Amino acid sequence: MILPVIGTIATRVLIAAMNLLLLVLAARALGPDGVGAISLIVLGITFILLLNNVVGGGGLVYLSARHADSALRLPSYGWALLTAAVAWAVLRMLPVVPDGFADHVVLLALLQSIASVHTNLLLGRERIGMQNTMLLLQTALLLGSFAVLLRRDDATVLDYVHAAYIAHGTTALLSGLASLRGRNARASLAGAPAAVADLFRQGLLAQAANALQLLNYRFAYYLVERFQGTSLLGVYAVTTQLAESAWLAPKSLGTVLYARVSNMGALEQQRDTTLSVLKLAVGIAVVTVLVLIAVPDALYARLFGPEIRGLRPIVLAMAPGLIAMSASQAYSHFLSGSGRVHHNTIGSGIGLVITIALGFALIPVLGLVGAAFTTSAAYSASVIYQAIVFDRITHARLRHYLPAASDLERIGVVWRRLMGR
Repeated sequence: MILPVIGTIATRVLIAAMNLLLLVLAARALGPDGVGAISLIVLGITFILLLNNVVGGGGLVYLSARHADSALRLPSYGWALLTAAVAWAVLRMLPVVPDGFADHVVLLALLQSIASVHTNLLLGRERIGMQNTMLLLQTALLLGSFAVLLRRDDATVLDYVHAAYIAHGTTALLSGLASLRGRNARASLAGAPAAVADLFRQGLLAQAANALQLLNYRFAYYLVERFQGTSLLGVYAVTTQLAESAWLAPKSLGTVLYARVSNMGALEQQRDTTLSVLKLAVGIAVVTVLVLIAVPDALYARLFGPEIRGLRPIVLAMAPGLIAMSASQAYSHFLSGSGRVHHNTIGSGIGLVITIALGFALIPVLGLVGAAFTTSAAYSASVIYQAIVFDRITHARLRHYLPAASDLERIGVVWRRLMGR
């Protein structure tokens, strides 16, 4: 069990590093306009995947031990095709992706949906190493193909699209072949109706929360593009992706906390472990944000290209929200692990309301700094709600939030689980 978990941690770090290199390549070759267009393409794909994952998402992991493989696989393929068709029709009416890219967005989302079905089936069978390999391969192929295509004359956003076809198409094929091996791979369709009912039951509530959270994270992109243009959206997208590196460690800690809380019976234990993780997550986020603020703009311009400037004020305005969302990784996994996931949905909904209200007021006037203030306020409002709910449920008081020697012991347990559960 140790190697697959270490592989999971290493995979997250490597994928984050490759995504940063991808961002650097895009910024230097295509400029902020290109980065802005790519951001809208990726966001469009992500929204389609939210709908697909109602059936083809994480519910497959839970249900793969309870239903025959083919009873889950074929309905998931059918749902992926249906969601792609719906998305194609919607994008004909709502121009939420750059002109001329709607068909590409739908096809790429379909490829990613199919690959997601395969990797979730692999994870459900505890083939963690193979799932990590596929996720890493996908990012590596995207980065490598993009780098090769950019070497040609007249680099365009289509180079990213073509690289995405190579990466996601290859991953969908190889992960499909890998998922056909092993337990239940050739089972009958006798249990398909029950499997489909369970897939919807597992997926609907989870995807509602994810959809609201994604809108909370990314609705500002559309507002920036509308009021400030694609070029400034590119600058904002670079800043956002850099800033969200502060969440890498908190998210990993939150994943382990979810399992710990799920297996703890005593509310006091759940509270204390959650707050120990929260303190560490916030500490790591504070250090990361301070480093990002300390980096001079000249270094950012040298890394991403001369047109990517003015990142530090944006990160500074976003800092309170970034730190707040690192705390949310603890709160949200406590709420999920203790069977109170609806509070995460409510918190995300509150954040979205703040994003919409402030975004229309601040972004036209203050530009990217206004977008950062909007994002920070939305994140903070969401976490304040979670904190109020957490304190009410667990009877947490100020003294529980103060650092204590016992935190080290609990964090040590979480860390050992993270590295070798």
